[in-house]
Amino acid sequence: MKFNLIDSILELSDTRIVAIKQVTLAEEYLADHFPTFPVLPGVMMLEALTQAAGWLLHRRNKFACSMAVLKEAKNVKYGQFVAPGDALKVEVELFKPTATGATFKASGTVRNETALAARIELAYFNLADKHPHLANVDEKLREHNRLRWSLLQTHGESANQVQNEPLSL
Repeated sequence: MKFNLIDSILELSDTRIVAIKQVTLAEEYLADHFPTFPVLPGVMMLEALTQAAGWLLHRRNKFACSMAVLKEAKNVKYGQFVAPGDALKVEVELFKPTATGATFKASGTVRNETALAARIELAYFNLADKHPHLANVDEKLREHNRLRWSLLQTHGESANQVQNEPLSL
């Protein structure tokens, strides 16, 4: 993933994650979207929801799979603009887990107003499931995901519990 759209985790449980995406003028895509009125593109807001849901899947499954990818987005509704200086608060709740992924209710708010809401479905798998010769790539991706997870700053009681768990790389 080229863009890391989750800057910190505020809350974490087995079925819910609350995270922050802090928007700054340093983000290169804002120069084109839009030159005189920079706002976080809607697709990037949706990607932030997807990444938060992906982190929830990875933690629930102890990083057993290398890939957590968007399979479907339904009922996507956009509201407030998210501008540089704003913090997009991302809230994702597990709605329906399956053997190969999960469906989530997700939303993003800025200044206590809805920026977007959606129901998203993620697929969770290893590349080697279909291409056995990629097992070594899966292991490198899982290691990379665990490292990225360890770098996210966590706050709050449930997040502190996660932070204190040993991380085996």
